[in-house]
Amino acid sequence: MATLIAPSHHSRVEDAEALRNAFKGWGADDKAIIAILGHRNVHQRQEIRKAYEEIYQEDLIKRLESEISGDFERAMYRWMLQPADRDAVLVNVAIKNGTKDYHVIAEIACVLSAEELLAVRRAYHRRYKCSLEEDVAANTTGNLRQLLVGLVTSYRYEGDEINVKFSQTEANVLHESVKEKKGNSEEVIRILTTRSKTQLVATFNRYRDEHGISISKKLLDQTSDDFHKVLHTAIRCINDHKKYYEKVLRNAVKKFGTDEDGLSRVIVTRAEKDLKDIKELYYKRNSVHLEDEVSKETSGDYKKFLLTLLGK
Repeated sequence: MATLIAPSHHSRVEDAEALRNAFKGWGADDKAIIAILGHRNVHQRQEIRKAYEEIYQEDLIKRLESEISGDFERAMYRWMLQPADRDAVLVNVAIKNGTKDYHVIAEIACVLSAEELLAVRRAYHRRYKCSLEEDVAANTTGNLRQLLVGLVTSYRYEGDEINVKFSQTEANVLHESVKEKKGNSEEVIRILTTRSKTQLVATFNRYRDEHGISISKKLLDQTSDDFHKVLHTAIRCINDHKKYYEKVLRNAVKKFGTDEDGLSRVIVTRAEKDLKDIKELYYKRNSVHLEDEVSKETSGDYKKFLLTLLGK
């Protein structure tokens, strides 16, 4: 369930005018900006952006970028984009930044539906004038390249059918590959990038039944290189993306120095989808409310915006 609290009726023109007023004077009225945009769903935000440009001949997102700054600006910028455009930006940043956040690419590729991922690839075309897989391939090598290109170009079947024979044999293939990093990486890549999520979950369950440990936990001992880190992320996202996101949030606020990118990414991308469920998992796992952790670890308008998206 979503955490976003949006009105069923609103005036896009009145919202655009209120935002224009918030930009007047010395410094923007950040409280007013959050009160409007933090309570509008994706369709309403696009309508406001359109109305603002029609009335003032100015792009609302560019105006926001000039009026606010820091973590608040980055979170608001991503919130204002269409979901496919937002994910295209997140993937591009993950590819091009110095830290090479390959796990973000795997996360997006494995959590989205086949049609949603296709929309991200189209958005990437429009925004960056090249294909997503082209940029991924140009910035990776070896098994890591094969895995990531396979994940971002996958168009998975989304039915409920399970082939029990495949789940048995492919659980064994995964076991051999994970065991001391040996085995056939090409086969592992084929399995992870072509099978339906339903089939893969059945394979992961068979692995756990056969070996008494989940494959994701087994991989924790093998995540010293980028290939196995991405493999671990892909399996976790396919198996249970809500649990994966809960851990991203936990790591973001528990580590020394808050990981604002991870915190913003999960809250902004899941607020209109299943953030309420992720919040409940967070409380169950940590015995503390996510809102309280965000209040403690962030500050200013950035904190107010995240708490708004969390439904506070």
